[in-house]
Amino acid sequence: MDSKENPPRKVVPIVPVNDASNAGDDVQMVSLYAATQKLYPRTVHGIFAKWRWITVFLTQLVFYGLPWIEWGQRQAVLFDLGARRFYIFGLVLYPQDFIYLTAILVIAAFSLFLFTAVAGRLWCGYACPQTVYSEIFMWVERKIEGDRSARIRLDDASMSTEKLFKKWYKHIVWLAIAMWTGFTFVGYFTPIKDLGMEFFLGNMSSWEVFWVFFYAFATYGNAGFMREQVCKYMCPYARFQSAMFDKDTLIVTYDAERGEPRGARSKKADPASLGLGACVDCSLCVQVCPTGIDIRKGLQYECIGCGACADVCDTVMDKVGYPRGLVKYSTENAMQNHWTAEQTWRHVFRPRVLIYIGILVLVVAALFTSLGLRKPFKVDVVRDRASLARIVAGGKIENVYRLQIMNAAETPLNFRLTAQGLPDLSLVTDSDVRVAPTESLWVSVRLQLPYDAAPSGSHPIVFTIQSVKEGGQVLAELQEKSVFLVPR
Repeated sequence: MDSKENPPRKVVPIVPVNDASNAGDDVQMVSLYAATQKLYPRTVHGIFAKWRWITVFLTQLVFYGLPWIEWGQRQAVLFDLGARRFYIFGLVLYPQDFIYLTAILVIAAFSLFLFTAVAGRLWCGYACPQTVYSEIFMWVERKIEGDRSARIRLDDASMSTEKLFKKWYKHIVWLAIAMWTGFTFVGYFTPIKDLGMEFFLGNMSSWEVFWVFFYAFATYGNAGFMREQVCKYMCPYARFQSAMFDKDTLIVTYDAERGEPRGARSKKADPASLGLGACVDCSLCVQVCPTGIDIRKGLQYECIGCGACADVCDTVMDKVGYPRGLVKYSTENAMQNHWTAEQTWRHVFRPRVLIYIGILVLVVAALFTSLGLRKPFKVDVVRDRASLARIVAGGKIENVYRLQIMNAAETPLNFRLTAQGLPDLSLVTDSDVRVAPTESLWVSVRLQLPYDAAPSGSHPIVFTIQSVKEGGQVLAELQEKSVFLVPR
């Protein structure tokens, strides 16, 4: 069994320059700098490892697969920044639909609060892109270089043909995955089939090339080299997550009361007679940890809650014939009060969690209700600032407006325009407009009013825009407010 662990930090004696005479063994400080030690996580099998791979498969199936799904005559999910339209299956969203993005961000925030309150860094351990791609890259590494012991021996060995081949082979596969990830990412903003043709023909735009390589480089660097460094030092969630923990939050916990004092022993030996706890001090929980911590030292901010140590510890407990659960998901209160699983779960779903669930359900319901009641078109009214009001032939007062009609449907729509708010107000331009599918059209509209029909000043009016069928049946209606100016 390989027991190679990270070496301890070097202790460097530091003597103040102005007090060198007092130098001695009692003057000592720990250096604030420690060189990064490469981690070699061991392969682990168990229920939590299975769930982690399920989330890896599902998240990447969605990420890599969505751009290739067709919806009618277009890509099912496409964020067309140039045309300022977001296509999400049957939905076509415009910049004016920014409220939906706000709702999605609120849902994401409260989901994070909920997951953290229930089970700590659940997102980090199972679904975070950093975890997902690190798992994929480590799987490739294990397939090419071998498990933990083989990788350590390969890195310690002098350069050889075998080492050179395995290292190059690994990095080529990593780069291929990273490039495909960057290509897929850009495929959400440029039709992915057109992007593929542009790639093979060498016609990709400079921005497309930049983002493909930028995202590929980020994936390659973060998942291939930085891994736990991102979780420990770069991710802000690791820093503020403790503010969302309490004593009823499920966390990966070592049962020190049962496990201590730890120590090696024969499988047939009675630990009670030896004065030992259940922990055999095999250090496998440290070797499988993707961030290199020892869970037996208690909860640490580096822990991403992946449960790898719980899986491997259960395996060891099975081998030595001890009950499982020396390392497990539990709460601080459950460990102190020796609660059963039923009592623990009853306290996990406490009022704070129920409030998060309630708010989350309300926001999700409001979002889908709003989407269901959403009109298939939008209208913006802009006054013509070049001519606020003018007197035209016949002694009438005329105001000019520009209406932007945005067709959010994927079929052409016919519109009928009317204006109300003042007696004898008339629309003198064409009141019938046709807008192509998912297009926007600027329409110039002129309103006229008899000279003595209203006093001078600003008068509120309302534009009514109706979506109508060929036969004249009204499908939907929107009203937009504006003002009509009467000069002195």
